[in-house]
Amino acid sequence: MKKHIIIVGGGFAGINLMKSLKNDSRFQITLIDKNNYHFFPPLIYQVATSFIQASNISYPFRRMISKFKNVRFHMGSLLKVVPETNTVETETGNLNYDYLVLAVGTESNFFGMENVRKCALPMKSIEEALFLRNHILLNLEEAARNKDIKAAERLQNIVIAGGGPTGVELAGMLAEMGRYIAEKEYPEIKLSLSSLYLIDALPSLLSPMSKMAQKTAYDKLEKLGVKILLDVSVKDYVDNKVILSDGKSIETETLIWTSGVIGREVQGIAKEAIGRGRRILVDPYNQVEGTRNIFAVGDICLQLTEEKYPNGHPQLAQVAIQQANNLAKNLQYISQGKPLKAFEYNDKGTMAIISKFNAVVDLPKFSFNGFIAWLTWLFIHIIPLIGFGSKFRLAFDWLRLFITNNPSIRLILYPKRSADK
Repeated sequence: MKKHIIIVGGGFAGINLMKSLKNDSRFQITLIDKNNYHFFPPLIYQVATSFIQASNISYPFRRMISKFKNVRFHMGSLLKVVPETNTVETETGNLNYDYLVLAVGTESNFFGMENVRKCALPMKSIEEALFLRNHILLNLEEAARNKDIKAAERLQNIVIAGGGPTGVELAGMLAEMGRYIAEKEYPEIKLSLSSLYLIDALPSLLSPMSKMAQKTAYDKLEKLGVKILLDVSVKDYVDNKVILSDGKSIETETLIWTSGVIGREVQGIAKEAIGRGRRILVDPYNQVEGTRNIFAVGDICLQLTEEKYPNGHPQLAQVAIQQANNLAKNLQYISQGKPLKAFEYNDKGTMAIISKFNAVVDLPKFSFNGFIAWLTWLFIHIIPLIGFGSKFRLAFDWLRLFITNNPSIRLILYPKRSADK
């Protein structure tokens, strides 16, 4: 009889596991996700800054699996796992499994700051990116008609909390938007009043990357006019003021939060199997500790068994993809009665785009920056967009937009709601 595999989460890990087992007659697969589409997170900041359409980096699950004979899709949020009955409960129904794979990823970590949680703007989903896009554009419109200099300055100020790759990429994109677009399209606005801040609690930007990458990012962003504050953290956000750990404050209506993540909570998993950052503890084969047929892959899992990564693997797309591929083989080995293969991460490097035609790339043996690094970034980020329309058209559009500085999708679009909502 076919073994039923339930995969919860359609991110990099879930999708690659599903594709590795597609059309394998030994398994029936059900993919569960709260959305009906997969999206490409590395480019989500370009949606938030009106540079590309959400549809450029999103693709419906049902269309993706339409040619897979053994895969079905179930739309719904995970509520609870019941290991005793091999059942998952979702808001749209319950399903039974032979093997359960948790690939639910992470969510923004606000470190217990309630005001920041309520008022800051995260960027972990398409919905949040579109909300952020609308928020920035609406603030620009309000600033354009506001005669109060102090209010206009507050509307134009933007604070980004988090100096990792996402924060750096977002800061570079927003700085160039101000330079090439706002100056041209918002003549009513005095751009000299606006400030873009990038804040990080660590002593450098891009802390996991090389010294070269850190210095390049700092120097280039500073040249673009970004005000970089290091060794300082956000402590609160009250009355449109970002309160910093050094006692200073910044008036702004836009606090963008890219400062850390925490694993999504999975009800039903034993507390003993939950580790640092609310990540689920797994063995070398990605099996959840204390279970016999539940696995976790990607950002949600914490694997402490590989000698090179005693504190767990970095929460990167490549880790998720490689774990998914290794687990697919192990599930096949289980069905064949073969010994399992322990996961070993092959570090292929990291990269970040800083500004127009400028990026940094860290490979295992060397690092480089500049235009060649930017082309490498572009190439690497287009390859995974299988099924996301024409990759060549998308590449051409990117190049055209970078050259002309004229993306034309700055539309304020949001659903109308009735007064009682």
